[in-house]
Amino acid sequence: MAEQQQFYLLLGNLMSPDNNVRKQAEETYDNIPGQNKITFLLQAVRDASAAEEVKQMAAVLLRRLLSSSFEEIYPGLTVEMQTAIKTELLTGIQQETSPTIRKKICDIAAELSRNLIDDDGNNQWPEVLKFLFDSVNAENVGLREAALHIFWNFPGIFGNQQQHYMEVIKRMLVQCMQDQANPQIRTLAARAAASFVLSNESNTALLKHFADLLPGILQAVNESCYQGDDSVLKSLVEIADTAPKYLRPNLEETLQLCLRLCADTNLTNMQRQLALEVIVTLSETAAAMLRKHTAIVAQSVPQMLAMMVDLEDDDEWAMADELEDEDFDSNAVAGESALDRIACGLGGKIILPMIKQHIMQMLQNPDWKYRHAGLMALSAIGEGCHQQMEAILQEIVSFVLLFCADPHPRVRYAACNAIGQMATDFAPTFQKKFHDKVISALLQTMEDQSNPRVQAHAAAALINFTEDCPKSLLILYLDNLVQHLHVIMVAKLQELIQKGTKLVLEQVVTSIASVADTAEEKFVPYYDMFMPSLKHIVENAVQKELRLLRGKTIECISLIGLAVGKEKFMPDASAVMQLLLKTQTDFNDLEDDDPQISYMISAWARMCKILGKEFQQYLPVVMGPLMKTASIKPEVALLDTQDMENISEDDGWEFVNLGDQQSFGIKTAGLEEKATACQMLVCYAKELKEGFVEYTEQVVKLMVTLALTVSRVRVAAAESMPLLLECARVRGPEYLTQMWHFMCDALIKAIGTEPDSDVLSEIMHSFAKCIELMGDGCLNSEHFEELGGILKGKLEEHFKNQELRQAKRQDEDYDEQVEETLQDEDENDVYILTKVSDILHSVFSSYKEKVLPWFEQLLQLIVQLICPNRPWADRQWGLCIFDDVVEHCSPSSFKYAEYFLRPMIQSLCDTSPEVRQAAAYGVGVMAQFGGENYRPFCTGMTWSLLYLLAVQLFSDTYMIHVTGLVAPRLNHQVALHKLIGQSGSGGATVGGGRGDRTILVD
Repeated sequence: MAEQQQFYLLLGNLMSPDNNVRKQAEETYDNIPGQNKITFLLQAVRDASAAEEVKQMAAVLLRRLLSSSFEEIYPGLTVEMQTAIKTELLTGIQQETSPTIRKKICDIAAELSRNLIDDDGNNQWPEVLKFLFDSVNAENVGLREAALHIFWNFPGIFGNQQQHYMEVIKRMLVQCMQDQANPQIRTLAARAAASFVLSNESNTALLKHFADLLPGILQAVNESCYQGDDSVLKSLVEIADTAPKYLRPNLEETLQLCLRLCADTNLTNMQRQLALEVIVTLSETAAAMLRKHTAIVAQSVPQMLAMMVDLEDDDEWAMADELEDEDFDSNAVAGESALDRIACGLGGKIILPMIKQHIMQMLQNPDWKYRHAGLMALSAIGEGCHQQMEAILQEIVSFVLLFCADPHPRVRYAACNAIGQMATDFAPTFQKKFHDKVISALLQTMEDQSNPRVQAHAAAALINFTEDCPKSLLILYLDNLVQHLHVIMVAKLQELIQKGTKLVLEQVVTSIASVADTAEEKFVPYYDMFMPSLKHIVENAVQKELRLLRGKTIECISLIGLAVGKEKFMPDASAVMQLLLKTQTDFNDLEDDDPQISYMISAWARMCKILGKEFQQYLPVVMGPLMKTASIKPEVALLDTQDMENISEDDGWEFVNLGDQQSFGIKTAGLEEKATACQMLVCYAKELKEGFVEYTEQVVKLMVTLALTVSRVRVAAAESMPLLLECARVRGPEYLTQMWHFMCDALIKAIGTEPDSDVLSEIMHSFAKCIELMGDGCLNSEHFEELGGILKGKLEEHFKNQELRQAKRQDEDYDEQVEETLQDEDENDVYILTKVSDILHSVFSSYKEKVLPWFEQLLQLIVQLICPNRPWADRQWGLCIFDDVVEHCSPSSFKYAEYFLRPMIQSLCDTSPEVRQAAAYGVGVMAQFGGENYRPFCTGMTWSLLYLLAVQLFSDTYMIHVTGLVAPRLNHQVALHKLIGQSGSGGATVGGGRGDRTILVD
């Protein structure tokens, strides 16, 4: 009893507002053995005399314990103890008088049920199923709520008996959704039904069977919203996201309901935004289905625009010197985001005609809020309506530029925003067509001294413009640009000294950096105009509120140095390095969120590029902080629905829904800096080569641990591997081999597990380069076994994805926009296929004939690639792989000739030049490397190739004129050269190559 009382005290301390008390309590709690924790926590939950907050805390901790440590604790309990826990939970639900505590006990029961489903789908707690059936039919409303809550929390509770109980489940949900006396039962039943649908999203038959529950869910959405409860509406958003086709039978009703709720200003902003979110999410997850309901989509566009007009008048806005964080909960931001997403989802062909007239009317409205919203809407739809807007860009730009002179500063700000966004969305066409008008308008707006916020945004738009502006165009305006920027910088530097204002100066410094970056050596005449002032800022802007300005100035100096080159920069290099070194010395004193960190990291890398080998002396100072930043461990968590309610994405968390009421969360704070640091490590390895050897080991150890971070970090990690091997070569073969063994396992595993195709392609590319670098003997039998299984899986996935795309082409929602998406997916798949080819190329070129037995597990899949009915890209890369087999594994390659010889001959006449190129290269390497077995075939091919060359001479002449590409014909010439020279010295390669090589004619 005394122990239990002490435990209650501990629970109280875990809730203490005092950080020290709470931290000490957490340490004490963590040291209690798991089995004891379960006992204490369950007793606390069931103790009627305990304070409610103590019982709540105990319930939350017990659920988390079962969620995170079930396998470590529960199986070690005695059978009696396990039975007691189950009994106590069910008894607690029936006896607990507090609805809040009863709900939390239900959460515990659901979590225990989730863990008691065995590998075969058997529920090891059959009593909980009986409890559900009994409770859902009970007179007691609290028990009915409990049953629905458990089912909502864990809809997979029936395990492998789900099909058997399907009608019972359906009747239970229908019955509860029709409970006229208890609205809370209807709401819970709708949420439970939605949860069940979501957990069976891929079961088409089940979704059809439960389709008649959707009207009840929609009714519950409507009712609950007007009772201040948006939980069912959130469930509808989840269905739109995860199982959108479930909504198809009642899509019209779903959209009408959401439109009505979105338009009702009596509801909260959050409820209105959630209703809109259903429509917007469907535009992303079921665009083709939604395109059949354009009338309703057209009605949703004015709703988004109306939200964007929901702005507050703020007399201080234009003079603000700090940019406040965007209010993501505001209607204006939500409406703009929705417009951006729906334009990207449905495409400009649908959205632009719907919105164009509305925007034109808004831009002519006397109320500044409408003009502001109209311009922001133009900014939002640029990406999604790119093709359609590009056709009328002249009209749009001419109109937008007028608003740079609008009487209201926030409209001028929005005009700058639209210009900056278009400069990015339509680059470089935008820069080429409108450079004179845009630069003039932005420079004029940057002179708006009485409205610093507008001035700063004009400078920001200029950055967007110059980043993608062709150098040849920018230098036409360089003198005028530089003079304007210098005048503003000097004026704002004085303002900083006199008034402490810095917003415009921050943006102008970045504008100068962007202009220098694009102008490169043409910036040399202006170097002395800016460098003294920039150095002065870095020396003196040491106050906390000037950290961002100082960081941006450090960036500007390093970019100017890189632009003008080593010769011009060297006189200042020493002074600049000392300034950077001083900041670096204070690095450990910088707070984790100090903006200077990422600017410093990037600046050092630029200095490395400028100074080359001379930078090596600074590595001891630079590497410590850089490794510290690159080693930031992101906070990750597996969260269930209850935990998610207490954590917001605004707290810096991003979530991926794993289904079954669980999500994976990663806290993104510091990840941007980590990504930058990793990219800079790649830069040092690339620039310094053997000069970086002292750090290769610690960098490799870091890079192989980066699987759970953001994609930019994983790409940098992959890119670094071959570069680090290059650096380590100077230490000799033994050291190099040790390093390779350390990274090899991680690379192979990453190829098998990486979910992002962009990252995967980089990993595969780096792995292939590493094998080429290390050569024969770099892979052991376990490596080969694992790699073979992974490559086989990639090829099988390639074929499966093609089948799925063909199936989508038969879908009732198939249209031309769907086809565009499918073609994008196909290109993505083909790119991964090229990387499979790269890896096989590196293996064949390193291991030669002895790798052929390993290759045979992939043989039939490669043969499948070159079948006549496959797409041309499949045939191209399949032939490329056989080209490598012939080139590197002959004469043994001839045993596979029956698979590729005929397709290769036929492909010489293929309609696709890429396929002809690969086939011709294959014929050439047969002649050069194939040996005696190929001689009869090669002899017979000579006249065929002469004929093909004659035919293609005429057909390709036109293509050369149009595109400059002659690789396929050159490959035929090369192949012919090798055939003719076969009996001599083997024939030298004079041009052409595998499928990935293209030769250009000047």
